[in-house]
Amino acid sequence: MELFILLLALGIFAETNYLIFAKRKPAKSGRRKIYVDTSALIDGRILNVARSGFIDGDLIIMKDVLLELQLLADGKDAEKRNRARAGLDVVAELERVVNVNTEIVDEKVDSKKVDEILLKLAKENKGAILTIDYNLIKVAEAEKIEALNINNLALAVRSEFLPGEKMDIKILEKGSNHGQGVGHLPDGTMVVVDRASGKIGQTVKVEFVRFHETPAGKMIFARLTKK
Repeated sequence: MELFILLLALGIFAETNYLIFAKRKPAKSGRRKIYVDTSALIDGRILNVARSGFIDGDLIIMKDVLLELQLLADGKDAEKRNRARAGLDVVAELERVVNVNTEIVDEKVDSKKVDEILLKLAKENKGAILTIDYNLIKVAEAEKIEALNINNLALAVRSEFLPGEKMDIKILEKGSNHGQGVGHLPDGTMVVVDRASGKIGQTVKVEFVRFHETPAGKMIFARLTKK
């Protein structure tokens, strides 16, 4: 009788531990997998999108992507180094966002190129690619893989500027045509300013003239305003 009671107690104890463990084990979400590439992490806007709650899947960050970021962060190019370090900070912040499930995954794929790894996994798991890399987007479209472009999202939700509207723009470099200077809006939209090639490094007031849509995004043409 004592042996029976002991075995019964052990059985109850084992079942209780199993139930506790099962409750603690995180359940799989069943949502689609969204594979994030290096360019999206360096860009950084993915963090605000994740915080907003509009991401409808699990963010998957491959260790190969982290390795690529690390190599850039240790590189000699100061600008790329700083942007890559910022991208690593974005990864850490994404893991803290409660609105989205972010997973760091190490899957062995027969390829050494990060983009090929992301495309292969997205296709096998019927997932999507989150990127701002124009070439990667085109390859994904050719492979019938959904590509989520943060630039398209930014253009869809930003307030539109109208021809004749004025704004202060910092001229960063010369344009492709003679006399042009190039600057950018806060969302990254390129602004080509006529007769501003001599204003590099200066912040000038410009007037928007027209807008031009390209496969890579929107471009704005402007001119210097008269004093």
